[in-house]
Amino acid sequence: MGLLTLGQPLTWNETRKYAEHVREHGIIQFINSYHKLKDRQDEYLKWGDEIEYMLIKFDKKQQRARVCLKAGELLSIMDEREKKEGNSRICLWRPEFGAFMIEGTPGSPYGASDLDLTLLSNFNEVEKNMKIRRQEIEALLSPDEALLCVTSFPRLGCPDFTWPQAQLDPAKSVTGSIFFPDEAIFGGHPRFRTLAQNIRHRRKRRVIINIPIYRDIKTPDPFIEEFNDEEAKEAIKADHVYMDAMGFGMGCCCLQVTFQASNLDEARILYDQLTPLCPIMMALSAASPIQRGYLCDLDCRWSVISQAVDDRTKEELGEEPMKFCKFRINKSRYDSIDSYISADGDKYNDIPLIYDQVYYDKMVKSGVDPLIAKHIAHLFIRDPVTLYREKLDQDDENDMDHFENIQSTNWQTMRFKPPPPSSPGIGWRVEFRPMEVQITEFENAALVVFIVLLTRIILTYRLNLLLPISKVDENMKEAQKRDAVQRCRFWFRKRIITQTSPPEASACLRAASTNDIKNCDEDIIDNDIDESCVLLTIDEIINGKSGMFPGLMPLLRHYLLSVEIDAETHCTINQYLNLISCRASGKYLTPAQWIRKFVQNHSDYKKDSVVSDKINYDLLKTIKKITKGKILCEDLVGDSSYIKDRLLNGDAK
Repeated sequence: MGLLTLGQPLTWNETRKYAEHVREHGIIQFINSYHKLKDRQDEYLKWGDEIEYMLIKFDKKQQRARVCLKAGELLSIMDEREKKEGNSRICLWRPEFGAFMIEGTPGSPYGASDLDLTLLSNFNEVEKNMKIRRQEIEALLSPDEALLCVTSFPRLGCPDFTWPQAQLDPAKSVTGSIFFPDEAIFGGHPRFRTLAQNIRHRRKRRVIINIPIYRDIKTPDPFIEEFNDEEAKEAIKADHVYMDAMGFGMGCCCLQVTFQASNLDEARILYDQLTPLCPIMMALSAASPIQRGYLCDLDCRWSVISQAVDDRTKEELGEEPMKFCKFRINKSRYDSIDSYISADGDKYNDIPLIYDQVYYDKMVKSGVDPLIAKHIAHLFIRDPVTLYREKLDQDDENDMDHFENIQSTNWQTMRFKPPPPSSPGIGWRVEFRPMEVQITEFENAALVVFIVLLTRIILTYRLNLLLPISKVDENMKEAQKRDAVQRCRFWFRKRIITQTSPPEASACLRAASTNDIKNCDEDIIDNDIDESCVLLTIDEIINGKSGMFPGLMPLLRHYLLSVEIDAETHCTINQYLNLISCRASGKYLTPAQWIRKFVQNHSDYKKDSVVSDKINYDLLKTIKKITKGKILCEDLVGDSSYIKDRLLNGDAK
C-alpha cells in the first residue's frame, strides 16, 4: 500500500502539467527533511511485517472458487475498531489494490533495545499475531468464504472469476482490460483506479504482460491464444500467457518486512547488505506458478507485477526517437534496485545509473550525501501518476507528500524510507519487499524471523554480502524461474568477513565452517570486483558448501549460541530455521512447487497447462484446510511432532 492522500484525483492530462512542480517540491521537501533528521539516533530496534491476504468465495454446488469483492465492507468495520481502540489495537488493516485483498500488520512495531534477550523474545509473538489477524477477519466472513495467504489467484482474469459477478467493459474501464473488470479494483479510495488509469494513459496503451507458459505434453505447440481485440493481437507472444491490466500484478499478495535502523548510516548499510538477499529470498518463498488459469514456467509474481505497472512510453523504452521524454529508462517502476547507497556499496555500482542531473546537483549543493542524492535523483526521473487537487500546494518545511508521491510509486526490491514528519516516533527505515506470501502463519513467521536474524548478524559481525549490482539483476531473473531453488545457481559473495569485523565474527565463521574453507576470516580487497563472488545453489548459500562457503544458516545458529535466550523462544527459532534450511536443500517444497505438483496430480488435469475451475476449487479448498490446521502438508513443513502440535488444529490452541 502506498501513500493514501484524501482528495480529488487528477486525470493524467492534468497530472502531467504539474509533474515538474511535484518533482521540484519533492526534492525540496527531501532536502529539508534530510537536514532536520540526518543526525537522528534511535535507541530501539523496531520492525514489523506486512501480510497481504486474499478473500475467497467458495461455491460448493458449482465447484468453483472466486475472489470475493468485500474488502471495503471489512475495512469499514476495522476502521471503526481502530478509532475506538487506538494504540491498544493488536493488529491493523489497510486496503490494497484489489477489492478482494486486505493488508494486515501488527498493531504496533515489534521493538527491543540492543539487548539480544529482549530482541529475540519478540520472535514468539510474530506467528501468534499473524493468527490473530486472520481469525479477526474470519469472524466476519460467512461459512463459504475464506481469508487465504495466496500470492496469486490461479484463475484471476478468467470468465466469471469475481463474486459478485462483474461485467467487462473495456471501452469504459480505467484499465481498458478485456479480462479484469473495474469492480475488482478497491473502490474505497481513489488512488487505485487513478493509478491504473493514469499508467495506461501515460503509456498511451494498455499494459502488456507476457509470462512464458509451462509446456506439458499436451500443451499446444506453439501456444497462441486468439483474441477479438486489436491491442491484444499486437501484444501477445507465442508460448506466453497474455494479461493486460494493472490488477494482474497489483492483485498479487506478498510478505514484506520493515526495519527501523538506529541512524541514517545503519539504514544505508541495511539497504545495501539486504539487496543481494532479495533474489535468494524470492526464490525460497516462490508461490505463484499459475497465471490466468494456466501453469506458467515462472514460479514468482515479480515479472507479472513489473510489467503490470510499467508506465514507460515508447520513447522511454527506446522504441521511438526521443521527442517529448527526458530519459531512456531501463526498468519498470516495479523492479530491482539500481544502485547501492552506502560508502562500501559504491564500488559495486557497476551499472550506469540514470538520474536527473539537475536534482542531483541541487541536493549535493545543499549538503545531501552524494550517494543518497544520486539514489533520490534516480527515483525522480519518474512522473507522478497520482495527484490530488487539494495537495498541489504544500508546506515544504513540514510536508513530505510530494516526495512520497514519487517515492511510493517506485516499487523496488528494497525501499529506503526517511522518517515521516507527521510521526516523530519513527526513524530511518528500510523495507524488504521481494518475498511472496506463504500458505501458513508458520511459514510466514519463519521467513520474517530469518530476515530479522540476518540483519542482526550483518550489523553485529559487520559482514559484507555485497555483489556487483549487475549480478544482483542476473540473480533476480534466475530467482523467478521454475524450481529455481533446485535448478538454478546464483552469484553470491565468497568471503563475507571484513577488516572491521570484530574478532568474534571470525571465530563464529571458523566454528560454523568446515575446516577446509581457506582464508575464511580474511578480508579480500578485490581489485577485480567480479572475483569477489561465485555461483552457488541456494542450498549452498543457506546451508554451506564444503571448501567454498560456510552458509548463512550455520552462522545464524552459531550466533544464537552466543546470546541469552529462553528455551521456548530458542525452540521456536530453531523450528523456523529448520524450515528455511530444509526448503533450501529441497527436502521441503516451496509453495510454488507444491501448487504445481497438486495441479499435475489432479484427476481433472489434462496435461495441457490448463488449470480448470474444478482444479482451482480443490486447490484452494485444500489450502484452506492447511491454513486452518485441518490437514498437515508434510511436503511444505515436514512431519515432526513439534510441527504437528503447532499446526494441526492450530486455531484452537
